[in-house]
Amino acid sequence: MRWVDTLFARLFGGAIAAIILAHLLAFAWFSYYGPPHPPRGEPEFAEQNHELPEGQPAEHRDLREPSAQQEDRFAEGYAHRRRPPLFGGPLVPLIFQLITLVIAAWYGAKALSRPIQRISEAAERLSENLDSPPLEVSGPREARQAALTFNIMQQRVREQVQQRGRMLAAVSHDLRTPLSRLKLRVEQIDNEKLHGQMTQDLDDMISMLDATLTYLHEQRTGEALQFFDLQALIESLTENAQDNGGDVQTQGHCSPLRVQPMALRSCLNNLIDNALRYAGAVAVEIRDSAQHVQVRVIDHGPGISPEQREAVFEPFFRVEGSRNRNSGGVGLGMTIARDAARRMGGELTLEETPGGGLTVIMDIPRV
Repeated sequence: MRWVDTLFARLFGGAIAAIILAHLLAFAWFSYYGPPHPPRGEPEFAEQNHELPEGQPAEHRDLREPSAQQEDRFAEGYAHRRRPPLFGGPLVPLIFQLITLVIAAWYGAKALSRPIQRISEAAERLSENLDSPPLEVSGPREARQAALTFNIMQQRVREQVQQRGRMLAAVSHDLRTPLSRLKLRVEQIDNEKLHGQMTQDLDDMISMLDATLTYLHEQRTGEALQFFDLQALIESLTENAQDNGGDVQTQGHCSPLRVQPMALRSCLNNLIDNALRYAGAVAVEIRDSAQHVQVRVIDHGPGISPEQREAVFEPFFRVEGSRNRNSGGVGLGMTIARDAARRMGGELTLEETPGGGLTVIMDIPRV
């Protein structure tokens, strides 16, 4: 019978068993400690009731003797009953019933929440890594069906991502070849103005292609959390930028924390590069605490207006004015940085630098 293996059958059966057990406990208590039944009349009472003295009418018969004897026997029987426990009366069976029903309610809540908790944990693992192990198919029929459906969904998502990766690789190869040929043919143009415009357009197309492929590749790549020295990474990125002529200063300290190293490197790289591109100088400030680590990338460039600070995280969004394509980039740096921060459970926000400029705040929790 398939219905016996369902979650409904288990909960309903457990509730019925708890109710029956509670009533049996109450019945046993009243049978053991409750008042005795009145004793039945004995044969000698009947015989004495019919034996009357000669000459005495029946209505003058004293009927109090058998009744008194019955009361004495009833009192004697009640005295032989066991005394109830310290908390006597109906309180004891009520406590029995309460305990039994509480246990049944706990079991029911546990049975209901366990499959949901397992699916929630599996979904969280899947959001961090598409190659996470599938959900174990166990429990009642509804839980097994949900786990099986979840595993099928995970397999389909993995196949779609792999298919997209193969398609991106093919597109990258097929587009680079004609773009390279176009660059060679542009070199044959004698008009310097036209030559410069076409070269700039081709360079923009190649940059957009590279940035898009990098963004999509990082989205589909799962990376496990591990303890990593964030301070050492920031110092290394600062030294690299200074070697390339960039004005980057670092202050603050922090202890290692659990992060995704490649995602963190990608995030900080984009933030420092954006600040150097638009402001020419950047200060990286580290603030450590017991709950989280905050990295502030501060510049004194043109800044971003408050109404556009969320829009800059959209792919290929360009801010009008000083922060435009003429300054370099294709509009994916901030998108890649926020996605990397969120994959580590953190967040990326923007605020105005005191005195003018932009401050990017990356907040990473200590998990």
